[in-house]
Amino acid sequence: MTLTAGKLILAKDYIYGPADPDVAAYIAAVETADNQGLEEEVKVAYSDFILGCKADGIWDAIKASCILAGARTLSGALVPLVGTAPTNFNFVAADYDRKTGLVGDGSSKYLETAALVSSLAREDSHVSINCSAFGNKSFLGNVNIARFDWYEVTGVPTIRHLYGGGGGGQLATSINTLGFIGTVRTSLSTTYVVRANGTNYNVTAGAPGLGANEPLWILRSASRGYSTDRIAFYSIGEALDLALLDTRISDLITAIGAAIL
Repeated sequence: MTLTAGKLILAKDYIYGPADPDVAAYIAAVETADNQGLEEEVKVAYSDFILGCKADGIWDAIKASCILAGARTLSGALVPLVGTAPTNFNFVAADYDRKTGLVGDGSSKYLETAALVSSLAREDSHVSINCSAFGNKSFLGNVNIARFDWYEVTGVPTIRHLYGGGGGGQLATSINTLGFIGTVRTSLSTTYVVRANGTNYNVTAGAPGLGANEPLWILRSASRGYSTDRIAFYSIGEALDLALLDTRISDLITAIGAAIL
C-alpha cells in the first residue's frame, strides 16, 4: 500500500484499476522493452513519482526525462518517462544497475538526448540529474561549452546553464552529497539557481546566451570529457521548483532500492 496525494491506494489499483494514463503508458512501455513484468513495488514507485509530480505542479515542466533505475534491463531504463528516447553511445547491460542507475567509463560512453539547447527558453528552463556514485564529477554538457557544461575539478564546480560567454558560474562549495543536482533559470538576469547538497545556491555567470541546435549530453561534459559517475535519473525542460523535484526523485530512488531484493 502507499499514500499518494492524501489517498491510500493499493499497489494493484495502479496497474489493474483505473490508472493515470501517463503511469499506465510508462509502465507498459518499460515492461515491453524489458520483455517481462516489473515488481508491483517498482510500479508503485513509478506511480508515486508521476502522480506526486502532478500533485506538486511540476510534471508539465518536464519535457525530456529517463528514470535510469527500476527497469529490469538497460533497454527498459532508456524508455523515456517524457519526450523522445536518448541515443545510447556504447553503454552495455553491465553498465546498468537496477538500484543505482547507469555508470560511465570515462572514455566513450554517454547518452545524447533528443532535447536541443535551442528548445530551452533562456528565462524558463531546468536540467537535473540524480547521482548515485561520484566519479570524475563530469555530469552533463553539450558540444558548445558556452551553453551547458557541468563538471567539478579540485572541489570547484563549474555549472553553465545557457550561459553565452566564456567561463562558467562557479559554486562557492563542492558538490559533496550524492543525489539530486539541478539548475533552473527563471529570468534573463545574470543569476540562476543551482541545487546540490540539498541546498539552493545562486550562481552568477553573465547573461544567458541564445540556445544552439545542439543536443544535451548525459554523462559527458564538453570541458571535462566522458564521465565516470553513476546516475539514476535526468530531466530537461521548463523552469520548476528544484526542491520539489529533489524530494520526488529522492523518494523514487529510495523506493526502488527497497523494492528490489
